[in-house]
Amino acid sequence: MLGRWEERLRSSPLYRQVLGLRNVPWGTTLRGSRERWMKTCCVPYVVEYLKNQCRQAPHCEHAFCNACITQWFAQQQICPVDRTVVTLAHLRPVPRIMRNMLSKLQISCDNAGFGCTATLRLDQLQSHLKDCEHNPKRPVNCEEGCGLEMPKDELPNHNCIKHLRSVVQQQQTKISELEKTVAEHKHQLGEQKRDIQLLKAYMRAIRSANPNLQNLEESIEYNEILEWVNSMQPARVTRWGGMISTPDAVLQAVIKRSLIDSGCPHSIVNDLIENAHERNWPQGLATLETRQMNRRYYENYVAKQIPGKQAVVVMACENQHMGEDMILEPGLVMIFAHGVEEIL
Repeated sequence: MLGRWEERLRSSPLYRQVLGLRNVPWGTTLRGSRERWMKTCCVPYVVEYLKNQCRQAPHCEHAFCNACITQWFAQQQICPVDRTVVTLAHLRPVPRIMRNMLSKLQISCDNAGFGCTATLRLDQLQSHLKDCEHNPKRPVNCEEGCGLEMPKDELPNHNCIKHLRSVVQQQQTKISELEKTVAEHKHQLGEQKRDIQLLKAYMRAIRSANPNLQNLEESIEYNEILEWVNSMQPARVTRWGGMISTPDAVLQAVIKRSLIDSGCPHSIVNDLIENAHERNWPQGLATLETRQMNRRYYENYVAKQIPGKQAVVVMACENQHMGEDMILEPGLVMIFAHGVEEIL
């Protein structure tokens, strides 16, 4: 059975076209001359065939390139060989036996003109082309310093300085766009902060005119404080001995700016900065001696790190478990030389 299929295959128009036999008489046999005809293989046609891009007429079994027969059917609906009526919808894939036989053809690499001497089976061609070192389009990296990946045939004309200049220009353009976006966001944020301050001032004016609204304002301010405190990163102090109990005006100004940038409500910023100095601390922290005596209680503090600083804020709303001699309204600011770590 297989022998009969092979005979039909060898006499088919597709097989004859693939092996370059278009002008050979129809009855010519291929036996005894297989190797000679293999070397004349039309590789693009065969590769297209292996990709299932060839179709066969259902009755006459003539096979054709899919692109060619589609173009033919745009003009007339007949078989180009025997003129029988057939349409594009009637075409079907060619037999697997033909595909299997063609896949065993020994062919030269497509890059033979560029120095590749490999001879391989047709079904191995595509995998070989991906890694063929003679492939002019094989991706390679520049080894002169820039590391750009490019096709191999473009490497001789590659200029690292030109490429890097282009990269720098692209980065500068992107940085400029980001800086513009940041400036716009800062402007919008500043406007929003001013609107919030005006709204708060308006609410205070209303409260002064109507004492019944005092509780409402206090509730709003308390909620603002809680929202800010919850947004802060929990912190742990590993060296309480590094506490700066008498910060100067410059250090206090730096901490104040960080508090404002972190979103601290303006109504408590000044109070917190005043509570950064030991002269305003509660009785349990007022002097060095009392601080040394009460150091065992420090680990019970719930502290939040001031962003980017070796300082923490200890808010009264989060430390109600501490005694009155260890906490102060609305909270304490403790500044350290080192030893403040975020709790992740």
